[in-house]
Amino acid sequence: MKLWIAFWSILQKDMRTYYLKPPNISWGIIFPLAWTSMFFIKSGSDLEKIITVLPGVVAVSILFGTTSMLAVTVTFEKKNRSFERLLLAPLPFEILMLAKTSGAILFGIANAFVPVVMASFLVDLSQLAWGAFFSAVVLIAVASAFLGLFIAVAVSEVFEAQTFSNFFRFPMIFLCGLFFPIEKLPILLKPLSYVLPLTYGVDVLHGSIHGQHRMPFAIDLIILGAFCIALFLASLHNIRRRWIA
Repeated sequence: MKLWIAFWSILQKDMRTYYLKPPNISWGIIFPLAWTSMFFIKSGSDLEKIITVLPGVVAVSILFGTTSMLAVTVTFEKKNRSFERLLLAPLPFEILMLAKTSGAILFGIANAFVPVVMASFLVDLSQLAWGAFFSAVVLIAVASAFLGLFIAVAVSEVFEAQTFSNFFRFPMIFLCGLFFPIEKLPILLKPLSYVLPLTYGVDVLHGSIHGQHRMPFAIDLIILGAFCIALFLASLHNIRRRWIA
């Protein structure tokens, strides 16, 4: 019970301090709104194209929302030494880091549904497999948050974290099947697609929205879950090595 109270207190503090600030709320809405509008306008009245690009827009909204926010919050707190005070709390280190990333995960999940709500006014989403869709959204948000944590640990300034994040985010846009099928990539680039966690989440999104996917949902979700665990453990290792040792 005490662990849950501590977890909730840290999450509440981060939500009030960072995520529920008016600029962040507006940014969280405007960014996916802008991405969605851009692709939907390009698709025009072609409803099939809207359905085709929707998984990519959802994934991009989650990826950029979670990595950007977490890179800012963790880097800022480390620079201002407030993170060190948290480390003194009688709380398991793993629970502490889960609490610090939970706000970004919730932020990413909220971002994911902005394009879905917009698309619902244009196309029929009644056939969407909501169970698989929501599972993919949550795991993509978790993997993206832990990726943002891993990046934030490696730098000391917020602008460095944002720049470093782009080295991971932009290749994912082109290599993970968001808007370009992996089958159409050059043969030398295809193996890279399968070492990126977003590939498996996007495959589930495509399958749940319009039924076209390469692997069974269960395999995609298991692999994506393994990436989440690996990224979290790698981040914990880096924090212990860089910030605690």
